[in-house]
Amino acid sequence: MSEKTIPILPCRTIQPVLDFYTALGFEVTFRQRSPNPYAVVQRGGIQLHFFGMKHYEPAESFSTCIVQTDDIDGLYETFRGGLKAAYGRAPNRGLPRIGPLKNTSHGVRQFLMTDPGGNCIRIGQQMSYDQHHRPAPKETFARAVHHASLLADSKEDLTGAAKVIDRVLRLQGEPPTPVQLLRLLVLRADVATRLGDKEAATSALAAATAVHLTADERESVQDDLNRLTQLLD
Repeated sequence: MSEKTIPILPCRTIQPVLDFYTALGFEVTFRQRSPNPYAVVQRGGIQLHFFGMKHYEPAESFSTCIVQTDDIDGLYETFRGGLKAAYGRAPNRGLPRIGPLKNTSHGVRQFLMTDPGGNCIRIGQQMSYDQHHRPAPKETFARAVHHASLLADSKEDLTGAAKVIDRVLRLQGEPPTPVQLLRLLVLRADVATRLGDKEAATSALAAATAVHLTADERESVQDDLNRLTQLLD
């Protein structure tokens, strides 16, 4: 006995969605124009179905699905490369967009990708059998990174994430460690970029670039440094 689940996702028009996924290396395996717009794309074991809705608003979409992989880093680089080739850059705001690759608090290494139809594809690799969120750290700056990341990526509350980071960076007294500061600044730059706040993004990127890290510290925040390079590109 064998079962298979395939998501059917909405979009306003089919063609921009197909262009997006073919740029990622997907193949269009089915296309129907009438009586209702419908299409299927497939790449390896990933199969997605789409249907057109004339009055659908992609920017207000809540549709999402999860894609599980055993090569999250390879898939991320492939998808970013495909988007850069197709769009001239890997878009990080608006529609479509691709987010940063990072380790989550529930044991998954993942990135979020949103297509022109507003569908959020959560692509991840399970790194732990415990799928419960780890409790927030008690240390002030680590706790701020934890909560700001959840607000930005899980709830897409970018303004809330920015407020958390700005508040903790204004604290007087014991400063954050270089690693903590780098992580906070890169996340702040990421959030500002996605909000379209060029001034805040430029300021955070400049400050993040100026943080001095030892070789061991750089290794511990390699994902953040990779994101910094992407944001500077």
